[in-house]
Amino acid sequence: MTDQVWYAAYGSNLHAQRLAYYIEGGTPPGTTHVYPGFRDKTPPLQTQPLVMPGSIYFAWESPVWTGGVAFYAPDHQRPDWPEGAAMRGYLLTHGQFSDLLTQEMYRTPELDLDLSEVLDTGQCQLGPGRYETLVKAGEVDGVPVLTFTSPWDVRSVELRRPSARYLQMISTGLAESHSWSAEEIRDYLAVRPGVRGAWPDQDLTDLVAQAVGTHSVE
Repeated sequence: MTDQVWYAAYGSNLHAQRLAYYIEGGTPPGTTHVYPGFRDKTPPLQTQPLVMPGSIYFAWESPVWTGGVAFYAPDHQRPDWPEGAAMRGYLLTHGQFSDLLTQEMYRTPELDLDLSEVLDTGQCQLGPGRYETLVKAGEVDGVPVLTFTSPWDVRSVELRRPSARYLQMISTGLAESHSWSAEEIRDYLAVRPGVRGAWPDQDLTDLVAQAVGTHSVE
């Protein structure tokens, strides 16, 4: 089994400072949850922008963000959804990726997860949780690109409008990782399922412009 993987972030962890709470531990601003941190708190060996096959959509109701949050649909079961998922790749060890996923489901990191199935087949479900379905989105220089998403059927999933605060976090993350302009970020977000038709164009334009201008992590 590989000792390194690219973790492909597509939600709030597009923002490196947000991911740092998973690595180092602590309580992100605006939340009450305390992350224990990685067992190995070494920063990612590399980071790079990624655009992977599939799409990003917004669903569920987050008690932290008070609105929908991002999920990854790796296949083409919804041809009406836009193709291309903007992500940020963080080069982590197997153990660090295990600790990230463990904390995402509000558990304490203790053991390395078995990644053999997702590496062999491209997908596996570790549990019923919203982020317990592992997906191999591709490879970069021979290193697997892994992310996690929900087990829900995208053909019937209930979309949910994301909050302004969550979209601002994603906007700053896209600016930070992809060096996109406010206009490019707005155009990307505007057609994502859960945002499309739920956010007026001018409101979204103003929100993204403010986020990119301030790079707020609140």
